[in-house]
Amino acid sequence: MANDTQTEPLVGKSLLKKVKELDHLSKEEKAKACGYYTITKNGVPRVNMMKFLNALIEAEGIQLDSTQTGSGRGGRSASYRITVQSNGNLLIGSAYTKQMGLEPGDEFEISLGRKHIRLKQIGEDGEASSEEE
Repeated sequence: MANDTQTEPLVGKSLLKKVKELDHLSKEEKAKACGYYTITKNGVPRVNMMKFLNALIEAEGIQLDSTQTGSGRGGRSASYRITVQSNGNLLIGSAYTKQMGLEPGDEFEISLGRKHIRLKQIGEDGEASSEEE
């Protein structure tokens, strides 16, 4: 192995600076110039593009892996949008009803506006509550 004196790959700002200096080269040549290569048994240099691209992404400060919050469970987040189903119904999911503290059997008065639908919760006495959020 003739060229076994491999330097440590560049990271962070030094990597970004070097890549900008080498903008005329191909991405493989940039990766090799930044130290992202190994020498095979046959003495042929092999460029490690995945490590190079991951280092570039990290140097740019882009976070691809999301950090888990809350109970650590996956799932979807509430988008605050609903669509009309094929049978004409509007379905409001459990994420929204839990957030509003609603229970099965709660009743609402529906008032239709020009571009909106307003739901007013009917209290236990049968009257629509005047609470507006």
